Amino acid sequence: MHEMGIVTHLAKTLDEMAPQQHITKYGSVTLQVGEVSGIMTDYFIDCWDYFKRKHPLLKDCTLKLETIPAVTMCGDCGKTYETVKYAKICPYCHSENTWLVTGNECIIKQVEAETDDESKEDTSVETEAL
Repeated sequence: MHEMGIVTHLAKTLDEMAPQQHITKYGSVTLQVGEVSGIMTDYFIDCWDYFKRKHPLLKDCTLKLETIPAVTMCGDCGKTYETVKYAKICPYCHSENTWLVTGNECIIKQVEAETDDESKEDTSVETEAL
């Protein structure tokens, strides 16, 4: 049930960003979620819908999720491959000397918000993997 913790961290990040950017209301947040991050997206959206009701700035905010494909690199042959399809063993040379390159992230890609001057503003923010 780490989805609620991530939603809480996301809301805290947005709350901290609001005074810095003079944000009065959030319209949408686009979040990139890694394919092997362990985040259950349906449950994450349910947590978001529940949690945003308690935050006035997020009350009408839409959450948009994009999937980051999981890619693994082989240390022996240097090739990359689909992590979900082949797991830890390289499909090219059958080595186990591999590591995940992408697919475990959770990144705020874009925020649409209204500011004090009532104009729309798109803000891109990148955070560490959660």
